[in-house]
Amino acid sequence: MPTSKSAEPVLVTMGEPAGIGPEVAVAAWRALEGHVGERKLILVGAPEVFASYGKVPPDAVLATTATARRTPGKPDPANAKATIEAIARAVNMTIEGQAGAIVTAPINKAVLLQTGFRFPGHTDYLAHLTSTPRAVMMLASGTIRVVPLTVHVPLAWVPRLITMDAIIETAEITLAALKRDFGIDRPRLAVAGLNPHAGEDGEMGREEIEIIAPSVAELKRRGHAVAGPLPPDTMFHDEARARYDAALCMYHDQALIPIKTLSFWEGVNVTLGLPIVRTSPDHGTAFEIAGQGKADPRSMIAAVKLAARMADARSG
Repeated sequence: MPTSKSAEPVLVTMGEPAGIGPEVAVAAWRALEGHVGERKLILVGAPEVFASYGKVPPDAVLATTATARRTPGKPDPANAKATIEAIARAVNMTIEGQAGAIVTAPINKAVLLQTGFRFPGHTDYLAHLTSTPRAVMMLASGTIRVVPLTVHVPLAWVPRLITMDAIIETAEITLAALKRDFGIDRPRLAVAGLNPHAGEDGEMGREEIEIIAPSVAELKRRGHAVAGPLPPDTMFHDEARARYDAALCMYHDQALIPIKTLSFWEGVNVTLGLPIVRTSPDHGTAFEIAGQGKADPRSMIAAVKLAARMADARSG
């Protein structure tokens, strides 16, 4: 394994064998010819799964001790051990300095939960493996970066989950990552309101007045470049996006609709707050097209390239 800082490889985990993850991982490896910049691209998982999508050199695959059988579109709990091992091994190697970043192919949480996996998803498992108290999800492309304050919860729960502590902590993790991982010396953060027109001075809700605006004021007091609460419907056009480096949104769809509209195939899921670099393509397992040659690798390629750039920023 390379030892120089610039040569630390990017590791791509297998993900759910029955989904499109291994397929787009192999496609990305081929498109990038096994390298991203000076960094070697290494696939982590069951070699037999990757091999089913075409020949990859043996030194480009880091094999798990657990094996897996691939039946496209039909997830098998027996494959969970290899899926989880690939993630844990990639994380451990990155923590130990043997790799510069990891890119995770999509997993199927329902299948893993059947085998005793006790984490709701990738992010929670990565936080556990790295002893991270709070991880933050960012969706990023060359056009836009967004962070949802609340993620996979019912919309009815959102108002009670919006607190000053949550906003300030998420904002500071985001701002630190923009500086450390994206190389932005003075990052600017836009904070969305929750209600239409950012509450219209309390006429359409008081969350902006009572929670969001005081949070923004505290962040400014701490020296951060933060604007808001801003009306969500006017935050994402070209001129508005030029005024910030990332947008902190109050709920899942408020953040994901803009990036999936503007950058559907180039969007990358980035986990902020970890001691390692982790990205992932912004799509799921897509069982309905797995193994049919229809999977589009563009998001995986974008995830690999961004992971390498972030690793470069950390080591530079």
